[in-house]
Amino acid sequence: MSENINTNDENTTEQDVNILKKDRLDKLASLREVGRDPYQITKFDVTASAAELKNSYEKAESEIISACDGDEEKVKAELEKLHENTVRIAGRIRSWRDMGRANFIDIRDGSDRIQIYIRSNDIGKENFKEFKKKWDIGDIIGVEGYVFRTMKGEISVHAQKITLLSKSLLPLPEKWHGLKDMDMRYRQRYVDLIMNPDVKDTFLKRSQIIREVRNYLDSLGYIEVDTPVLHTLEIGASARPFVTHHNTLDMTMYLRIETELYLKRLIVGGFERVYEVGRIFRNEGMDTSHNPEFTTVEMYQAYTDYIGMMDIIENMYRTIARNVCGTAKINYQGVEIDMEKSWERLTMAESVKKYAGVDYYDWADDESARACAKEKGVEVPEGDSATKGHVLIAFFDAFVEEKLVQPTIIYDYPVENSPLAKRKPSDPAFTERFEYFIYRREMGNAFSELNDPIDQRERFVKQVEEKRKTGANAEVDEDFVTALEYGMPPTGGLGFGLDRLVMLLTDSASIRDVLLFPTMKPIQ
Repeated sequence: MSENINTNDENTTEQDVNILKKDRLDKLASLREVGRDPYQITKFDVTASAAELKNSYEKAESEIISACDGDEEKVKAELEKLHENTVRIAGRIRSWRDMGRANFIDIRDGSDRIQIYIRSNDIGKENFKEFKKKWDIGDIIGVEGYVFRTMKGEISVHAQKITLLSKSLLPLPEKWHGLKDMDMRYRQRYVDLIMNPDVKDTFLKRSQIIREVRNYLDSLGYIEVDTPVLHTLEIGASARPFVTHHNTLDMTMYLRIETELYLKRLIVGGFERVYEVGRIFRNEGMDTSHNPEFTTVEMYQAYTDYIGMMDIIENMYRTIARNVCGTAKINYQGVEIDMEKSWERLTMAESVKKYAGVDYYDWADDESARACAKEKGVEVPEGDSATKGHVLIAFFDAFVEEKLVQPTIIYDYPVENSPLAKRKPSDPAFTERFEYFIYRREMGNAFSELNDPIDQRERFVKQVEEKRKTGANAEVDEDFVTALEYGMPPTGGLGFGLDRLVMLLTDSASIRDVLLFPTMKPIQ
């Protein structure tokens, strides 16, 4: 048995690891020589998980003690009868205590850790000799035996037969220090999951969150759909796409930067409530809340507007938090986030007035707005191109977003940065759009969807013109405009970053903490 080491310790050299690896390879070779190659084993029938064994034994023990009414001899006799129940469990060896002819090891399966008691007399001297000389911490094993409680009170499995199912050729990080280098944890998530059980809990919770999103939308009559990941044109949206090439068609294609336009085509086609949990790709920067590959949830509902979508998202978050965390009052990075109470709703103009002390409606024209920005030290595009709407957005970015810790909906965005939203009939300078913010972070975006094909095409053209100035080969999505020409009903649409929701509900500081395999630059 070789000891595990801290493979991330600065004093541990590559040579140290290679020596241990060679030792394990030698053990594997000797096992193969006698026809005991663990990699040739194709299956091991498991009857229960570690957690199930512990729970069932505790329950049976409690029932026996209760039934025997304090008679210790009778309790002992009844507990010994449980030894007749053979169990089979499998897992990875995580620790090892050698006590001569008897050894205690801990194994961990997908549910929990459990102790295994292995004795020479039970499994045979030759098997016991092989176990001690050829097996290592990190190996995956199968155990057949019975459950009992040790003298120290720990529920364990008394092994009657053990099987080596897979040989670990590399030593695990030393158990007390674990795998702590964050870069290495992201690169070798498989080791991170072995060494840090709380990481696995995060991804179990992520799975639960996705399930809760689907359950919530399904309960409202939405249907889940799949739309293309490969697109045939680069649209005018500001996000930069990843570019690839289809050999058979000999054409450039683009990984999608959104699912929106295809989902709205389905609204045109008669599906009245659709959503997609979709992988999105954007060839842009990376930080604690951005990864080039991420997951969004987008939903569209006919015959409603952005107010209807506000109600849906607020109740969805509240419901998911309750089901996943037990409460909609959660702790995120040391701050209590209260989703139980109604979310504050402010227009963008109201929010700028509240937090920056500047009233959009005091600006007589674009020039006076630019003058106000200059006076307050707020950067806007140079020259005469900055409109009142541009200046309002700049004030929001400079003064407001950092104040939005508790759930807040900001609505009525200027038309300048909302190319897919419907204009407000009462004030065409604004659109029926909102974003919602939690912990100073934008979490999602929603519109009363633009369904005027003439207006939509004009906005697409302006988008494309701006993007082509950057050297991109952007095009107007004429097929989408054609779809609108057939008629799309009044529609509310909303999209949010699933990864950011998982960050919130798992108290994770970085998006990399909630992605199993975040994008990393290869080590040269």
